[in-house]
Amino acid sequence: MAELPVCPESVRRRQEVRELCAGSIRALTGQGELHFRGTELHRGHRRVPMPAPHLHPSFDRADVASFRGAGDGMALRLLHTDPTLHRSLCPEDTPSRLIFETLEQFRVESLAAGAWDGVRANLAHRFSRWSQEFVASGLTETVHGMLLFTVIQMCRARITAEPIPETTQDLIESTRFGLASVLGDQLPQLRRTRHSQSDFAVQARAIADVIGRRLEQAADADESGDTRRDRAATFSLLFDFEPDENDAFATAASGHSRALGDGGDGYRVFTRAYDETRQITSLVRPELLRDFRRCLDAGIEDKRLNVRKLGRQLKFLLSEPTRDGWEGGRDEGYIDGRRLAQLVTSPTERRLFRAERTEPRNDATVTFLIDCSGSMKKFSQPVAVLVDVFARALELADARCEILGFTTTAWNGGRARRDWLRSGRPDDPGRLNEVRQLVFKDAETTWRRARPAIAGLLKDDLFKEGVDGEAVDWACSRMRDRGPGRRLLFVISDGSPLDGATALANDEFYLDHHLQVVVERHEDERAVEVYGLGVGLDLSPYYDRCRTLDLTHGTNSDVIADVLSMIAH
Repeated sequence: MAELPVCPESVRRRQEVRELCAGSIRALTGQGELHFRGTELHRGHRRVPMPAPHLHPSFDRADVASFRGAGDGMALRLLHTDPTLHRSLCPEDTPSRLIFETLEQFRVESLAAGAWDGVRANLAHRFSRWSQEFVASGLTETVHGMLLFTVIQMCRARITAEPIPETTQDLIESTRFGLASVLGDQLPQLRRTRHSQSDFAVQARAIADVIGRRLEQAADADESGDTRRDRAATFSLLFDFEPDENDAFATAASGHSRALGDGGDGYRVFTRAYDETRQITSLVRPELLRDFRRCLDAGIEDKRLNVRKLGRQLKFLLSEPTRDGWEGGRDEGYIDGRRLAQLVTSPTERRLFRAERTEPRNDATVTFLIDCSGSMKKFSQPVAVLVDVFARALELADARCEILGFTTTAWNGGRARRDWLRSGRPDDPGRLNEVRQLVFKDAETTWRRARPAIAGLLKDDLFKEGVDGEAVDWACSRMRDRGPGRRLLFVISDGSPLDGATALANDEFYLDHHLQVVVERHEDERAVEVYGLGVGLDLSPYYDRCRTLDLTHGTNSDVIADVLSMIAH
């Protein structure tokens, strides 16, 4: 796994904000498959582009109302823009495209229903904050920045009929005066045609082309290094919607693998001859396991976690009502034929009915799949506390629990890479390492008997490299063999899949892309609920349902609550 810095407590807050925004977008559009993966909106597994620059607030500078405004803007874009028509009319060059995309966004925002006063207020607030950020960045001190800023302000005021703030008017006055004669024919038409996307696009395209030519003319008139850097900085700020430096450490880096293919069905394994599935007790001496268990017990006692309360909460969340016979002597329900004779002996008797009796029954299986790659070594103690507490609580809740792990037997490919070298280094060999799958506790073993084995997580030399996609498949296949009932898989990881030999022999994102394909397949099949628990990392590029855990202070009640909230949803 690629090692990334641990994110602070704010990462969980960021995830909550994104989930609230996604919920708002779903409510406004009626499209239930919309969700965020990282900072990008997705419909199912497909990314939904949102190119307007003010729809991407930064967590470091924006307030909650800005995110609400951005979410409302995205919802309106989905409601009122025909993407096929938009793509056919959108210019290709960057400056013109920027103007065209922004004007289309202003058009849909102007169509907010009359009863949506809150939505309009959110949109105005978000644009105001974006304008302030643009000015504060210093881009209005450049020729290209001031021209773009002025056009955006003028067009939004025309389309939405909202006045430009006085402070902004003073800033853009001279540039605005110079553009008045150039855009005089198109500006009045923007608001008149806003109810027709195709008619509006004609005016927006004309404005975009004019401004694009102006920017090119300004560049040709002064091709100094400073001018080129100014232009690059302007377009970089407006079009670069990837996470900034403060967000990057908190989101898993993912990408597309050339070797795996567009469909993701080209995954190969060079050899499985050295793969193995091992009980942890066969890898760690009993004396060492007892020492590890004492250390783990001390850590659990120090956190003072209420396991019995957690067991009751899990029983409530995981149990389903099941028919368990009949209950007689009721005042209402089905007539009980065995009591009809009482009508003769006791005409006033009313307890002649019976009702079905239901009892909560828990048939759930919960599996924790732990990434045992090298970077997870420093989190072994809090992760062991987390899975041990949940294993005990799940047993109290009458649910089955498995604790599994995945790693490799060797670094840098081991014997699998040696065989590949001997065979002449064929291109794109696929996975090139010795996979080791670990069983710390299986579903049939009680928590008390598995206590020493769970503590085996504290053995440092288990942690090497990781092949996540195959591990998820393995864990899901074990759960499907358990019969009916709810199945939940929690993958605990702190980074993207990484095996050095595989990456060098194929490409950087080979294992990464495979993990995405595997998780998407299981999410679509819905036989197993797959959740990602990111240790200091946002795993949303891989898992629709995920949480970021802050384990810098160990496993505390907040971490337990995060996992419970995922089960509840």
